[in-house]
Amino acid sequence: MNDHDYMQLALELAEKGRGWTSPNPMVGAVVVRDGKIVGRGYHQRVGGPHAEVNAIDDAGDRARGATIYVTLEPCNHFGRTPPCTHKIIAAGIRRVVVAMKDPNPDVQGGGNAYLKSHGIEVITGIGETAARTLNEGFVTWVTTGKPFVIVKCAATMDGRIATRTGDSRWVTGPAARAWVHRLRHAVDGIMVGVETVRKDDPSLTTRLEGEPGSDPTRIILDTHLSMPVTAKMLRQESGAPTWVVCGPEAAADRRAALEAAGARIVVASLKDGRIDLAALMLQLGRMAVTRLLIEGGGTVIGGALAAGVVDKVCFFYAPKILGGDDGVPICRGKGPESMRQSLPVHDVTVSQFEGDILVEGYLKSR
Repeated sequence: MNDHDYMQLALELAEKGRGWTSPNPMVGAVVVRDGKIVGRGYHQRVGGPHAEVNAIDDAGDRARGATIYVTLEPCNHFGRTPPCTHKIIAAGIRRVVVAMKDPNPDVQGGGNAYLKSHGIEVITGIGETAARTLNEGFVTWVTTGKPFVIVKCAATMDGRIATRTGDSRWVTGPAARAWVHRLRHAVDGIMVGVETVRKDDPSLTTRLEGEPGSDPTRIILDTHLSMPVTAKMLRQESGAPTWVVCGPEAAADRRAALEAAGARIVVASLKDGRIDLAALMLQLGRMAVTRLLIEGGGTVIGGALAAGVVDKVCFFYAPKILGGDDGVPICRGKGPESMRQSLPVHDVTVSQFEGDILVEGYLKSR
């Protein structure tokens, strides 16, 4: 095995932390001595030991003189835990292979430099592309102050997410819906409009078969606070809160009623009478939302795309055709006048879940 092989193992370990580490990144580490893996570790939960600490503890005395492969530059500052650079030096590690530098501009390069100053060989860039993709949410958040925004929808082959009556259960099959629950587990927040709440009364929780999942914060766009206080997400038992985003002139009695029902009210600025989504993303970033999933209806999806806040799209297409022009489209609102003004999608991948097709792609340069 070579450096790339060991780094791939570290990346696979890092993936195990998905859904549990935010707002920290997912990080994996592997300790290798004399061509043998002697220690493995990953960052399991926010506030817990980092990947390097777990891997070195796993290796014990065998870490002395070894190489550690880590998917992100070791930290060199005191936060919830001590610096990982100190642990590496104390363990007698002689070589550190890093996939990517810390994207935080306030600390980038500091960990690598500190290790080098103590005579440790540091190599950077092995598996960097995969490491950046793994932590694309964290990278976006620490460099822009905004969450990495994913739009997900489930549509028929002719682009409808519901019938003219609003019926949308179910567009896709069980395998596709299970994948969506894994996506929910991986994000900090899930956003819909108040119309979705009124029509469907969703729970917006994570339901993984045979294993625990992390429920995202439910974020409801509700300019005038018309959300029913009896909504399921306010009554159910979940560790995740419900935030209701309203305009500055929402009625005080409605605010009091929703707060009494358990909601947190987030007052946002308006643009053309609607929640200003671009400004809201900065608010959510300050509230430690690093990855946001938009599962709203056509109006919310169209508004998010028009506001330029979307980083990635995940569009499911089911092998079904409604055949009319009166169903609910994926996007609502005013579109461009010419095809040249359409939004380009990059790095497109296609997957199949039973009969359903998933098309994923990025709207912004990575």
